[in-house]
Amino acid sequence: ELSVLVQARASRSLIEGLHEGRLKVALRSPPADGKANAELIRLVAKRLRVAPSRVELIAGATSRRKRLLVRELLVKGVAERLGLNAVE
Repeated sequence: ELSVLVQARASRSLIEGLHEGRLKVALRSPPADGKANAELIRLVAKRLRVAPSRVELIAGATSRRKRLLVRELLVKGVAERLGLNAVE
């Protein structure tokens, strides 16, 4: 399970790092019609090297603070795949 803080309508989509214990993600998509949520799932799935179908939005559909469930992923290597140097 990942806690995420999303900034929609950014100049580009990328994982920025950690912010107050949450993964901070910038997304180009607007927060309308589920476009930002879909882009978030695609981006996280790509970085974790899993199919988008394995990433599910479980909380925060209309909020900047979201929770994602990533199925069938070993915890080892998650920080590196997300581009985070060290996770405490």
